[in-house]
Amino acid sequence: MISPDDLIALVRNYNPKTNADRIAEAYDFGEQMHDGQFRHSGEPYFTHPVAVAAILTEQRLDDATIITALLHDTIEDTKASYEEVERRFGGEVAMLVDGVTKLTNLQLSSRETKQAENFRKLFMAMSKDLRVILVKLADRLHNMRTIKAMRPEKQAQKARETMDIYAPLAGRMGMQWMREELEDLAFRVLNAEGRQSIIRRFVTLQRETGDVIHRITGDMRGELEKAGIEAEVFGRAKKPYSIWRKMQAKDQGFSRLSDIYGFRVITLSEEDAYRALGAIHQRWRAVPGRFKDYISQPKSNGYRSIHTTVSGRDGKRVEVQIRTRQMHDVAETGVAAHWSYRDGVRSENPFAVDPAKWIASLTEQFDAEDDHDEFLEAVKLEMYSDQVFCFTPKGDVIKLPKGATPIDFAYAIHTRIGSSCVGAKVDGIRVPLWTRLRNGQSVDVITAEGQTPQVSWLEIATTGKARTAIRRSLREADRARFVKLGHELARSAFEHVGKKATDKALETAARALRASGVDELLARLGAAEITAHDVVQSVYPELTSGDGDEISPRRAVIGLEPGQSFERAPCCQPLPGERIIGITYRGRGVVVHAADCDRLGEFEDQVERWVDVQWHSGTHPAAYGTTLELTIGNDAGVLGRICTLIGEKKANISDLEFVDRKPDFYRLMINVELRDVEQLHSLMLTLEAESDVAAVARFRERPEERHFPG
Repeated sequence: MISPDDLIALVRNYNPKTNADRIAEAYDFGEQMHDGQFRHSGEPYFTHPVAVAAILTEQRLDDATIITALLHDTIEDTKASYEEVERRFGGEVAMLVDGVTKLTNLQLSSRETKQAENFRKLFMAMSKDLRVILVKLADRLHNMRTIKAMRPEKQAQKARETMDIYAPLAGRMGMQWMREELEDLAFRVLNAEGRQSIIRRFVTLQRETGDVIHRITGDMRGELEKAGIEAEVFGRAKKPYSIWRKMQAKDQGFSRLSDIYGFRVITLSEEDAYRALGAIHQRWRAVPGRFKDYISQPKSNGYRSIHTTVSGRDGKRVEVQIRTRQMHDVAETGVAAHWSYRDGVRSENPFAVDPAKWIASLTEQFDAEDDHDEFLEAVKLEMYSDQVFCFTPKGDVIKLPKGATPIDFAYAIHTRIGSSCVGAKVDGIRVPLWTRLRNGQSVDVITAEGQTPQVSWLEIATTGKARTAIRRSLREADRARFVKLGHELARSAFEHVGKKATDKALETAARALRASGVDELLARLGAAEITAHDVVQSVYPELTSGDGDEISPRRAVIGLEPGQSFERAPCCQPLPGERIIGITYRGRGVVVHAADCDRLGEFEDQVERWVDVQWHSGTHPAAYGTTLELTIGNDAGVLGRICTLIGEKKANISDLEFVDRKPDFYRLMINVELRDVEQLHSLMLTLEAESDVAAVARFRERPEERHFPG
């Protein structure tokens, strides 16, 4: 375990003005609190917080972050309290330790919906102080380095969580070295055989070709010296997981992969970076389509570098990254560069991104997202995405993820532009909205007043911002439609009991059903979240309780065994007055089908399950749901008249769904609550007589549509 003096020495390497006494005090306090605790490997537990602190010194982080690393498990796993940490080390450290504790308690590998909720909390924690996630990432890195001490199933769980969440998050924050190591450590657990296979092939390749990295770095240094450019050159083989991912993406074997080596050129100035690019392209042939200039168009996390791929010795491709020292510092530590120290003072790196602005841009588009699964999808999409850079007609640069469309481009400019988009021109040519944009293209968005987002746009848009705005607009449009539909349903239901759906009656119903107002009540009614019967009953319970002479639905069927229950088959929805057949189900009682139901053919060989039943004679309440399929004219007032006709026939509408919309006709399903088959026939005759009703039929499922559980 690293001693306190050694840890302080690591900090002093980049921050001679560090408060050594405070770090030593935190070290002693953490060691005392974790005394008697051990890791799975048998080592004292405190070796872990010390290792996490050491990892953070590699990023030259401030004293508060180093102390947080030493104490990050004290509140959760020891008798130390928030108040004690705050008293000893101040509010800043206490807040950071508490933030890491809350992140640790998030079970990010649980079921998808819960995982999405926890992802939202993770981003909220990050938004308060990004150093919380820096400590958590270092914590995960050390745990992955020592994962072999865990049970195999626990190793697999942690490795999947690392691959899905922590590695891409580190990459999104610009900490590429950490992303690569986390991925490779997880790869070692999840596919040890695949990783070993790649390593063996590397060894074979080195044996056949010699030290390629040493030769190429020497050649590059020589070319740069000829051009009078002072620079450092480093080369390395790519990580096994990076190679594995390329093999999967390109569907190629190891022997056919060419760009398995990467080289970095670190120059003194930005001007030298472009001169170095020229020198390298003069000496080696550039590979078309493999050049990216992130200096003139930096990534959102502050990353700046020139990327190019050239054909090196023996036609082998190698990737080259060219950047200045300050750019390299940001490339190594990403967003963490904001807190980095150099020579005892906070590093004034002009390329370090403001973490507050970075996290705000990352979370803004998710704030209004209600669907947790879609939120998680958007977060992962944003974290894994590469970027393309397109231009507005005025020359402004818009950064988008790879695969973005003109819809994404329009919403990136402004939500209003996106919502009113009707088309786009790319490089002066009109293109479909689903066109995938490429680097350097100029995009001109065509808008029109009165245009609103379409449902189909959700299949076209790729960015979280665009998809969130589209869904929000569609929800608002649906709400207006549901309110209007709910008003018609309420009016019809109240008229059914001889009352009017007055404002006062609806306000009373809203309070009774715990809706925030009449509009919410009507929207819930229109969306079938509540029934019209519920609304009327909440105001006039005496009118909906039923006549004393009516037959209770619980005893409506004759022929059952004592204590045996029944339910109506959803496939045929039999009504009182129809001939019926019962089919027994273990644990469910008897399911009653209409005698002409096609589903009965499935039970021809199971006659022992058939029960001879019939409806009780007498008056039944209007409590039996039946679905009608209607095709009606698309004209003002038609739906209102249909609802009125149904109400006049003493039937209650419990649900309504549009299943097809055409410019001239609508097809919809209406679920009505009826007394018996006679009322059904009377209602259908009335609807058929309405001039705006093109067709009406009783809806019944065909055998291939649904199988009732046996």
